[in-house]
Amino acid sequence: MSELIQKVYALIEPMIDGTDMFIVDIKVKPVNNIKVFMDADSGFSIERSVSIHRRLYHILEEDGSFPNGDFSLEVSSPGIDEPLAQLRQYTKNIGRKITITDKEDKDTTGMLTEVSETEVTLEVKKLKEKIATPVVIPFKNIKKAVVQIIF
Repeated sequence: MSELIQKVYALIEPMIDGTDMFIVDIKVKPVNNIKVFMDADSGFSIERSVSIHRRLYHILEEDGSFPNGDFSLEVSSPGIDEPLAQLRQYTKNIGRKITITDKEDKDTTGMLTEVSETEVTLEVKKLKEKIATPVVIPFKNIKKAVVQIIF
């Protein structure tokens, strides 16, 4: 983890301490474009994003990390099509339909029903079956997991 990413992490953590918000990822591009991806157990609203952005931008501007203000900052949720990255995101999405791609590139789609420290359980319905079957997938076998949008 780069020094700048560690610094941004350290600046945000006191802002979200005691809340249901959490950091999903921080990325820094070579042109000093800082992208902070956050989520919250109750949802990461635009108001929360704006609040974190304003406070963090002000701190970075004031502390001289970027001479001449040569940086940009984005604070947002990861986006609905982004893979789940943390245990907390899996827990937040219990009851939703997700597709898990395992390390052998096999997809399994089902309702996320349980999450533990080591594995997830999906209720998977086969095409002609009426009853869903529980499928347990260890985290170590998950390549990617994406929440499915149902309209």
